[in-house]
Parts: sequence; structure tokens; C-alpha cells
Amino acid sequence: MTRLPYTLTPDDPKAPPLGLIVLQTDETIEPEFNHAFADHPSPLYVTRIPSSPTVTTDTLAAMEADLARAADLLPKARPYPVVGYGCTSASSVIGSDKVEALVQKTCQTAHVTNPLRAAIACAAHHGISKLALISPYIEEVNTPLRSRFSEAGLSTDVFATFGEAQEAKVVRISTTSIVEAATRLGAGPNVDGVFLSCTNLPTRQAIPEIEARIGKPVLSSNQALAWHMKSLVFA
Repeated sequence: MTRLPYTLTPDDPKAPPLGLIVLQTDETIEPEFNHAFADHPSPLYVTRIPSSPTVTTDTLAAMEADLARAADLLPKARPYPVVGYGCTSASSVIGSDKVEALVQKTCQTAHVTNPLRAAIACAAHHGISKLALISPYIEEVNTPLRSRFSEAGLSTDVFATFGEAQEAKVVRISTTSIVEAATRLGAGPNVDGVFLSCTNLPTRQAIPEIEARIGKPVLSSNQALAWHMKSLVFA
């Protein structure tokens, strides 16, 4: 055997790694993040967490037991400025602070965010206090989500849901359905913007059309999470 000489390429300090914890059932967040981070210099490393094909408060709460283990599977060669946990509804059930503590238990990261925490920060950035909230979830899942927004000072009095518990159907809700629902809820004078909840809901193509129709900011779980992660890298 001949051993070959080699040199090591130094890590680029201007491109620190970003981490993302994705639900096993999620088919949307990775392709949408590939687009959102296409012009970002940092590598994005993804790990998966076991999740149920049915979304209930019980199945969401069950992810708490696997969060630290999922975060532990991210590469460890360098610390992370930020790790995102890609579940809006589970973050409302488990709590953003608990999510952060569990991720930081096994992953060296300065910040941990999630779509709920990110949406609150993004709404503040846009000066939004009254959200039209569109959810795919059943009511038992909507209740803690709306409570978390209320605790943060965000009204979701204008609210509607597709009422779907099956992840495989949520990811296949059409762009037309999302645009029509968001336009109907967001056009009224009692809202400052729209939030499309759920990382598995496909929203990238819907957002520009909704904004063009209603003339207000439109946020989504994936859009807000990507924005917040980028902002925390350079915080």
C-alpha cells in the first residue's frame, strides 16, 4: 500500500455551518430551503427526527423525546451559529425554550430557532401585530399555536384551517387552494399580514401571488425560519 501525501483545506470562517432538524414525514422544507439558501455561502446540514404521519398534540409532544438524539446526528467538526427545528406546531406544544435546551444538549450551537419563534421575530420585523393565520391542522393542534402567538402579542382573530391531520395530504394541498384561502382572509382591514403555518405546507410559489393580491406581507413557516436563521448567523 502506498500512502499519499495530502494537505487540509481550512474552514471558511465566513461560511459557518447551519443545522436543520426535519420531520421524518416532511416533504416540503428541504426543497424550499434549497431555494432559500441557494445564494448563501454556508453549508446547510440536515438531520431527521421520527414523526407520526398523523398530526395531533400527542404525536407532536412525542418528538420531545427524540430532539436531542436528532441534533446529535449533525456533523460535529465545527460549532453552529444556528440550528433550526422544522416544526411549527410541535414548537408550540413543546415550547421554544425547551426545544432550544434539548438541541443544545447534544449540539454546539449559539442559537436554536423554529418556525414559531421565527414567525414572531419576522412579524416584529415587518411591524405586524394582527395576523391572518391559515393552518392545515385539526383544532386541538391549532389551539396551542394560537395561544403562543397571543402570548407574544400577536392577534390571530382572523383564522381558518384546512382541518387536515394527515401529513401526506398536507404536503399536497394545492397552491391554488392556499392562494385563494390566504387572499380571502388577508384582504380585510383587520389584519396586517398573513401567516401560512406548517413546514410541510408548500408555500414558496403561493407567497408572491398572495402578496400581489392583498398588498401585505405574507409569512410562512419555511420562509420565516429561513429568514430568521440567516439573520442569526450575522447577529
